Amino acid sequence: MRLKAVIVSFSSRKDGNCAKIGKLINENIQDSILFSFSDFSIQTCGECNYDCFKKRGKCPYVGDMECDMLDSIVQSEIAYFVLPNYCDYPCANYFAFNERSQCYFQGKPDLLNAYLRIPKRSIVVSNTNEENFIKALSYQTNQDPVVLFLSAKQYGKSSIQGDLLTNEKAVSDIMEFIGKSFQ
Repeated sequence: MRLKAVIVSFSSRKDGNCAKIGKLINENIQDSILFSFSDFSIQTCGECNYDCFKKRGKCPYVGDMECDMLDSIVQSEIAYFVLPNYCDYPCANYFAFNERSQCYFQGKPDLLNAYLRIPKRSIVVSNTNEENFIKALSYQTNQDPVVLFLSAKQYGKSSIQGDLLTNEKAVSDIMEFIGKSFQ
């Protein structure tokens, strides 16, 4: 069965805004799966001897969630990335996910093209610097990134409190954003 949607929450905060947004999307899209970095972590690149470059498919960390996430995205109709803004850029979990995909796609151009064709929609909890996110997210798609920027300040909230979804307008904006994906 093909998944309708894969949701990836890149924040490590279990009760933060990104985790809650990921759960909201997952609850509102039938046949979806949520991957949350608050429940697991993936090994970053560079703590090995670059085995994957020496012999394709030989990443010593292939057993973590990276391949499961990428497999699921490739088999879905759409993927949602939910990201926090740390120092004007996506968090480190996003960059680890991006760099680790090298091993998954290395020598498999058809798989990479299939991944890039899956529509990606991103929700960024951020009060600043949209340009950095657009650039970073452009690596995930062969189209222009589609991003909803949610500024906690705009909704009268503080990003670190994890209470963005207590604002009805924020919830409405998210639901409208995910609804547009299926029109």
